[in-house]
Amino acid sequence: MVHENSLLQMTEQLLECVEISDSRFKKVKESGEKGDFYNEVKPFADNVKSINDRWKEEALEWIGIHKPRNLYPQQIESAAEHIEMVSIQAFFPETSKTRFINYVNSAVYVLNQLIKLVGEEKKGT
Repeated sequence: MVHENSLLQMTEQLLECVEISDSRFKKVKESGEKGDFYNEVKPFADNVKSINDRWKEEALEWIGIHKPRNLYPQQIESAAEHIEMVSIQAFFPETSKTRFINYVNSAVYVLNQLIKLVGEEKKGT
């Protein structure tokens, strides 16, 4: 059973994580210094991964139940992959800026779309 409140909360947490990754990436690009793997990269990436894995499962289940017209399981799968990638790549200056930005934008779009659809569904019940 999917709990919309829990799904919304995780979606908002992931949006925040993506924003943190984005601002971290900008700092790393400016300074050229890599993040410390054990003190920064791993703890952050592990936290994002634990939220992301639960989110993906619940989001896929929600889509299976509600079958929204403009959000598909493949988009959830891709967003989850992109979120995981940016949470790690944000700490490395050699990361491609264009690819990073594309991953961020793609993930943010899907997360915002899900928030909108779940919100509409909650109003309708």
